[in-house]
Amino acid sequence: MPGNTLYIVVPCYNEEEVLPETARRLGDKLRGLMAAGKIGPDSRVLFVNDGSRDGTWAVIQRLHREDGLFCGADLSRNRGHQNALLAGLMTAKDKADLVISMDADLQDDVDAADAMVDKYLDGVDIVYGVRSSRKKDSFFKRTTAEAFYRMMDLLGAETVFNHADYRLMSRRALDGLARFTEVNLFLRGIVPMIGYRTDTVEYERGERFAGESKYPLKKMLAFALEGVTSLSVRPLRMITGLGFLVFLASLAMIAYNVARWATGNTVAGWASLACSVWFIGGLILLSLGIIGEYLGKLYLESKGRPRFLIQELLEDGGEQPDAGQTP
Repeated sequence: MPGNTLYIVVPCYNEEEVLPETARRLGDKLRGLMAAGKIGPDSRVLFVNDGSRDGTWAVIQRLHREDGLFCGADLSRNRGHQNALLAGLMTAKDKADLVISMDADLQDDVDAADAMVDKYLDGVDIVYGVRSSRKKDSFFKRTTAEAFYRMMDLLGAETVFNHADYRLMSRRALDGLARFTEVNLFLRGIVPMIGYRTDTVEYERGERFAGESKYPLKKMLAFALEGVTSLSVRPLRMITGLGFLVFLASLAMIAYNVARWATGNTVAGWASLACSVWFIGGLILLSLGIIGEYLGKLYLESKGRPRFLIQELLEDGGEQPDAGQTP
């Protein structure tokens, strides 16, 4: 239906090298969908600058001046990928009928957007882009990524396996997302909570077009911790379970020591005592650390601070070519 306005939301952090090519491919994709009559002429690409330190915002400004298909939102400071993505989604929410979110590095297959739009036209509210395989990844990256998703499910954070942030959401789904007001964001776990009709589209993830990855192992581990503690209380319940097991073990040790005293063997080995002290001490520190993570999140949530601030918004104003015209 020609009245369906599509916004493609692209968070950007230090993406100066890749943005011109990203804009070219996304512009061609929008024009192709318009020419096919699947989306309306008011469809746009919205780049969200997440406090980049390079010339990313200057590139976005130039793209906007040259072509009205491209809009931009400049955050007041770096707020992280999830907040930048949310800023773009909430900015596009009242302008679009459907929104596709994707990264700027062109690893997500732009052509998968066609199948996503088709599923939306069939009545699907949320379409997840799911990797068909990880053959191109190194053994280490493939193993750790798959372990990440399995660990998230094990610890109670519902996610879609092999799905990152490449997805389509209808306006109704975005309205539902807007009702989740937590400061600690993990959209991969929040979006499945929205419900409505969902489906998936498989695609082959490519290599990064240019620049360096913004998610090294250290950030991935922090991201996983953020996701688990934001969405699940299962780690706290695990602490309770561990405490109960240690209590049972202590009762067994008491019975063992009483039995040794009764038989006259009162000199116990120092190794078992030292191991017990180190084990229980480590368990206490680990438990306090997990509890501290949850308390820290409660502290941040209680502040009610804004998740993002937009200092400049570039909306319609550039030259708008015809649907079939190449830039």
